[in-house]
This record gives sequence, C-alpha cells and structure tokens, in this order.
Amino acid sequence: MVSHVVSLKIYISIFLALLAMTALTIQVAFLDLGPLNVYVALSIAVFKALLVVLFFMHLRYSSSLTKLFVVSGVLWLGILIALTISDYFTRAWQNPPGGWVEGVEAAPQPPAVNPH
Repeated sequence: MVSHVVSLKIYISIFLALLAMTALTIQVAFLDLGPLNVYVALSIAVFKALLVVLFFMHLRYSSSLTKLFVVSGVLWLGILIALTISDYFTRAWQNPPGGWVEGVEAAPQPPAVNPH
C-alpha cells in the first residue's frame, strides 16, 4: 500500500491553526453574543474537527471509498441528531383534557384498582 507523505511544515501549520482555533473558542466563550454563542462555538469546533480528520487522519489523501464511508457516517449522525431533536421538541405535546377536537369529551378513565 502506497501512502502519502505529509511534510512536517503542514503538520506544524495545522497544529498552530488548531491552537489558534482553541484560543478563539476560549475568547468567544467570554463574549456575550446572545443565542449566537452556541453557533459560533460549534462552527469553530466543526472546523477544528475537519482539520483533524483531513490532515492528521489522512482523509485528504485517502481513497474515494474511505471518503464515502466518512460522508455516510456524518450523514447517519445527522439523521440521528435530527430524530433526537424532533423527539425532544415534541415532548411537550400532551393530550389536552378535553381531547384534541373541541367539543369531544375525553374517554372515561377506568376506576383505580386498590391493591389492599
């Protein structure tokens, strides 16, 4: 198997970029951007993860099959996150006491069973 040799200069520059992004993450944590704090911090984290995957894990120089597996893994993660978020946001949907349709009474509840 032939592997691509990455120069030390690229490794050092990626490492310095990761350090700079970490410092930027710390600075953003102390800024009050309101609801944008989460989005800015996650954007920086995604960029750092992309640098690690592309260069330190050698995805940039990998075969198309490896790239396909990485993309499919990211898509699967997106599907799982979307399903989790949809479940989380629908937790507050409760059946109202009068039922979903106005004027329709709720079904009578069975009497409670006393175990004693």
